[in-house]
Order: sequence, then structure tokens, then C-alpha cells
Amino acid sequence: MEMIETAWAVSNLIQHQHLLTPEHPVKHAWRVPTSPTEQKRTAERRNVAVPARLTWKDQYGTTRFASVVTRNVSEFGVYVECHSPVSIPLYRLVHFQLEREVRDADGLPQSLRQGRALSAVYRVNPPKPSGARQGLALRLMVDPRRLVATEAAVPATVNQEGTRATA
Repeated sequence: MEMIETAWAVSNLIQHQHLLTPEHPVKHAWRVPTSPTEQKRTAERRNVAVPARLTWKDQYGTTRFASVVTRNVSEFGVYVECHSPVSIPLYRLVHFQLEREVRDADGLPQSLRQGRALSAVYRVNPPKPSGARQGLALRLMVDPRRLVATEAAVPATVNQEGTRATA
């Protein structure tokens, strides 16, 4: 039952991202561009093709596995292609794991190098008759506080007024 409640919460979050405000602790993966040519993404997407696997529980609670190949990755998400078609509904929570021998490959974010990463399926591209494989877009369930902590390269100090200042 907990898995269903968690899946509902994730789907609700993804569907209602436009309602989030700066007062809420969840960070958008998208932001409003300041110019028409500016990227909307907050994290750079990199083309990386490495083997990985997905693990999830189906509607009956049976653990399922799928071998996949990443096509592009960012700090917040990954797009994968499946070797064979799988039945994974939108917003299903899955564990994404890179194969052990490629975890140190160039261009991979730190969140993917650790092992299994919890993620939610937010787009499913079905296989095409032309032979194109089934694709899945996964939203990584990355803790925004951890991401902010790694981005803070400038140490903060306390000035004489007792407020924080950067060095």
C-alpha cells in the first residue's frame, strides 16, 4: 500500500509542478526562460550511451527487470531505450542502476555513480514499426538539498552583524 501512496504522490508532484512556488522545498527541473533562445533546463543534458538496468514491481507485486541503454543523462533525469518492450505505466517508481563496469564513465552525474537511484517514469515512447526501440524518460528522485550542497563551492562565513556572507 505504501508503494501505491508513494507512486500517487510522485505522479501528483510531476503533474502539478507548475503550481509550486518558491516557498515550497521542491525545486523545478524547468524554469522560465529569459529569452526565446535560452535553455529551459536547469541541468545540462549529456548524450551518454551506457548499459543499465531497471527494477520495479508490477501491479501484482512481482519484481521485474529490464536491460536498457542510456541515451542522455542529466542531474535530474535520464532517457533510456529498452532492449525488449516492457510494460511500465506512467509514474511507476523504478530503480535505475548503471552496470558496474561503466559507473566511472565520463559525463555521468554523481547521483548515478552511487548505485541504485530511485526514479519515476514520466514519459513512455512505444517501439516503432520501423525498428526504433521503446524509450522511457525517468525523473530521478534527487534530494534538492544534496544538490544545492554540492553546488555551493564558495564557503560561507559569519560577519560581525551575525549574518551569513560569502567569501
